[in-house]
Amino acid sequence: MKGAWWQAAARTPDGGRRAQALARQTQLTKPLGALGRLEQLAVTLAGLQGRSQPAVERIWIAIFAADHGIAEEGISAYPQEVTGQMLANFAQGGAAISVLARHLGAELELLELGLVHEVGPLPGVRQLKIAAGTANFLRQPAMTSVQCAHALLAGREAVLRSLEKRADLFIGGDMGIGNTSSACALACLLLDQPVNRLVGAGTGMKGGGLQHKTRVIEAALKLHRPYIDSPLEALTRVGGLEIAALAGAYIAAAQEGIAALVDGYICSAAALCALRMNPGVAPWLFYSHRSAEPCHQALLDALDAEPLVALEMRLGEASGAAVAVPLLQSACRLHNEMATFQEAAVSVSLR
Repeated sequence: MKGAWWQAAARTPDGGRRAQALARQTQLTKPLGALGRLEQLAVTLAGLQGRSQPAVERIWIAIFAADHGIAEEGISAYPQEVTGQMLANFAQGGAAISVLARHLGAELELLELGLVHEVGPLPGVRQLKIAAGTANFLRQPAMTSVQCAHALLAGREAVLRSLEKRADLFIGGDMGIGNTSSACALACLLLDQPVNRLVGAGTGMKGGGLQHKTRVIEAALKLHRPYIDSPLEALTRVGGLEIAALAGAYIAAAQEGIAALVDGYICSAAALCALRMNPGVAPWLFYSHRSAEPCHQALLDALDAEPLVALEMRLGEASGAAVAVPLLQSACRLHNEMATFQEAAVSVSLR
């Protein structure tokens, strides 16, 4: 789609602020490199935020929820009603991400993009209702081009709202029964890999269930591959509304100049799609954790990403990203608050 907003250039990180931060790291009262990746994180954030003292205090978490037509094929251990039920749980404060957001003092935004089973109005939930879930991509494209564009825009608008609140960091999360099948199919197309190398258990499919899931995705890719001529077309044909929204959010974050912390498997599939749609996104993304899903490592390799933690998590809903936030906060506080050799009157360099 020529001239679409997601093709506009991403911002360039502030090289001057990054250089200043790097110089400060050489003057702090520690051997150079002694804080490992925490030093790199602080320097990178300084360049992205364009300030000598980077900060991760105001955090915006947007959870995108949507259903998947591919669930009709029995590729999940849970029924689709769970998507709406979990969205209600988020709103009521009982989900993992609800707990973690409270702990971080983060703003938690909930967006319903399209459910099969109506849940009615929920306090604090933006109900966009782009579609009643995606179509079954074993039979037809998951989305129309218009639906995909609306989902991408939903992600962009979430980023713009975070900037209105002067957020330091944007985090996107997902909820949608069947979305590991969509993410796997999308990854297979973007990475040109066979399904049996990337498919995973998702909500717990094992044995014959996992074999069935593999066959379904293989058949779907056979249907769609002849028509795939761009990352956007791949997203439209086998993606999900929430995956498209995440991709749109990552692109918008880079365009608007706010760092984004990517969650696990689903979010990484969206991130790779975002980078393929707009390569300038790459410097603006941090990667929080390595999922237990087998496909995630392949996505991380393609993204040239080294996640902050590896805790064998596979919950989604931005929980892994939320767990990793204190590492970014520690990096900033150490960078900003440690004394320099001169300030501490340390005459012997530890370098």
